[in-house]
Amino acid sequence: MPTFIKGRYEARFGESQDDIKAAQTLRHRCFRGGDGLDEDHYDAACRHILIEDRETGALVGCFRLMPLENGSRIGDSYSAQYYELSALRTYNAPMIEMGRFCIAPDAQDGADILRVAWGAMTRYVDREGVGMLFGCSSFQGTDAAQYFDAFAMLRDRHLAPKRWLPRVKAPKVFRFAQRLRRKPDAKQALRAMPPLLRTYLLMGGWVSDHAVVDHDLNTLHVFTGLEISAVPQTRARLLRAFTG
Repeated sequence: MPTFIKGRYEARFGESQDDIKAAQTLRHRCFRGGDGLDEDHYDAACRHILIEDRETGALVGCFRLMPLENGSRIGDSYSAQYYELSALRTYNAPMIEMGRFCIAPDAQDGADILRVAWGAMTRYVDREGVGMLFGCSSFQGTDAAQYFDAFAMLRDRHLAPKRWLPRVKAPKVFRFAQRLRRKPDAKQALRAMPPLLRTYLLMGGWVSDHAVVDHDLNTLHVFTGLEISAVPQTRARLLRAFTG
């Protein structure tokens, strides 16, 4: 992916160990708090995208990509630790796992940074002929009650197609599709939804029928998938116009 620039922000691949350490440092601030490195063995198998403020040089966001030739290697993904993904093994097109997405806590233009991230991703998807994006979308904290409206909306509108539906694997999950009976308050649901997940859903993305309780990162997360062919044409045109 060539450098992607929009306004004051630039997205580029990390090309050095210093770049990767900068991303791991930002991830630690966002996911764990304080100084340190958020690192795991998946980092070595991923490409890392850094989003920088061109005026200050500050790293304001990052995420990592794990490319897979098709679904036969889905078990190698980060998500496969938490979800039983055998239904996706038959997926016969290139896939990308998008993970560890974060925006610096002190960044002023979170929406703009998110748009630049999706712009960079759009270029990469088009260049590589990717058929599906997937990953874990995280809600902050492990108290599911504060997200009941959001989970009820996911249950009603955004569950994965049965042919791709992830099954339970993690030891502790919240089965919102089974347990919740409430009708969602749409405003409360959207307010509680993580920005990255909202973007996935606007493009036709879908989620697992349960959330994993991740005490290590203090999050609840849902498996999220997006088939590129399902992105509405109007939204696809807007994305490509943004990257042009």
